[in-house]
Amino acid sequence: MPAVLLLVLATLFWAGNYLVAERAVETLDPVSLTWWRWALASVPLLVLAQVVERPDWRRLLSRWRILMLAGLLGVGGYALLLYAALERTSAINASIVNALAPAAIVVAAVLLGQATADWRAWTGVALGLLGVLLVLTRGDLGRLATLSFNSGDVLMLGAVAVWTAYTLIGRRLGLPVLAATAVQVVLTTIVLTPVVLLTGFSTPPDRAAWGAVLFIVVFPSVGSYLCWNLAIGRVPAGVAGTSMNLVAVFTVAIAALLGQPPTAVQLIGGALVISGVVLASRGGRRARPVGAPRHGIPPGVSSSAPTEGPPA
Repeated sequence: MPAVLLLVLATLFWAGNYLVAERAVETLDPVSLTWWRWALASVPLLVLAQVVERPDWRRLLSRWRILMLAGLLGVGGYALLLYAALERTSAINASIVNALAPAAIVVAAVLLGQATADWRAWTGVALGLLGVLLVLTRGDLGRLATLSFNSGDVLMLGAVAVWTAYTLIGRRLGLPVLAATAVQVVLTTIVLTPVVLLTGFSTPPDRAAWGAVLFIVVFPSVGSYLCWNLAIGRVPAGVAGTSMNLVAVFTVAIAALLGQPPTAVQLIGGALVISGVVLASRGGRRARPVGAPRHGIPPGVSSSAPTEGPPA
């Protein structure tokens, strides 16, 4: 299958997570949904890792501490914040705010000395921030003075921050991508099990809810990662990084087909964010090697530019 088509499928599946999870959180709390997602996805991911990468599992497990930290951030924390956000805001808003992540990673990498940035990067970051502020304020920038924001949108900003930290940690691991992801998923599921039991474990109440959970497991949690990892080694870094913008585009398009057309503010804000991300990705460059660049969920997209963005 052509690499570009694999990238399209990966981003389409991740976009589906926003829309399906928006319905799933009506009957499942975010903690339970996160647990079900990763508990059911862990075995398929382990099998895929073994078939595709044939990793040294002993070496991987010897680094369980850092893998657990990364997993709690990028696997558990990101999903929890995303699903909590979708209880309070729309899938369209969540995907647009989420699209800011690559620009946020550029800024964090520059501040930590892991990258340098030129005028394009900073212009892109500014455009992305403006786009997100339009979405957060529903086009009324006067809300900035009173900090009157939708709590779900603020939670998505938290998800972006968590993913940024996860990406910067993941770059230093130097481990096989799918295998490291699978181990993170297993460790995160183990840690979440007592949490979900203490907070009130819930099961999908009907066929529709089970269908939503299974969709999230099969497509965003397994299919997207497989497609992404099969594709990124076969396309230029810029193509892989820019393709992450399709998550927001697909989310908006599918929502419109389902009878939820975007508002003018959402369209303008989304366009600003995506334009900003493209500029920031082209203007940010690694300052020095910091380990394997293609680790994460999805893995890093380049050995030269910190343009990773989260899925869903």
